[in-house]
Amino acid sequence: MHGPASSGWLLVALCAATGAYCLLRMRSGVEEQRRAAGGEALMGFGMAAMAVPTTAFTPPEWAWPVYAVVFGAAGLRALWAARSGRHHVHHLVGAAAMVYMAVVMAGAPAHAHGHGTSGVPLLTGALLLYFTGYVLLSGVRLIPVAAVAGGAAAAGWGDRPELSRACRLCMGIAMLAMLPAM
Repeated sequence: MHGPASSGWLLVALCAATGAYCLLRMRSGVEEQRRAAGGEALMGFGMAAMAVPTTAFTPPEWAWPVYAVVFGAAGLRALWAARSGRHHVHHLVGAAAMVYMAVVMAGAPAHAHGHGTSGVPLLTGALLLYFTGYVLLSGVRLIPVAAVAGGAAAAGWGDRPELSRACRLCMGIAMLAMLPAM
């Protein structure tokens, strides 16, 4: 992504830390949580790689099509999984957003990313609206409610739903930062 280097490095750190935690969540005893954590780890590390400031590293031309293929495959997997639950639709939208960003970055010259455009493209605006709503809803879901006696102590730290929600919130915020920086 192109923009100020300091915000790029903060995005890299946030997304990499989120991806690392999601990798740890893959040790869960619950199959569905392991599957979701794997997809979220891929998203976190992919977003971290895309957020590296171009002043530090300019990816080779072949990197953007590779991102598009990887996240296209993740999107197909999310589409298949969406048959069993609507929460997979968010993973589908996230993967589609990553494919979109990779395609835009592949098609634009290195010096022109984020410059010289007149307004926000319609798809970027729609994704910004979606992720804004997602972030607001995720934030509300983090508001503490009365804990069930023994429930928090029985779950391992990798199975705590509030931590996985916080990770999803972080990635939603990162997506909001990355979309306008294209």
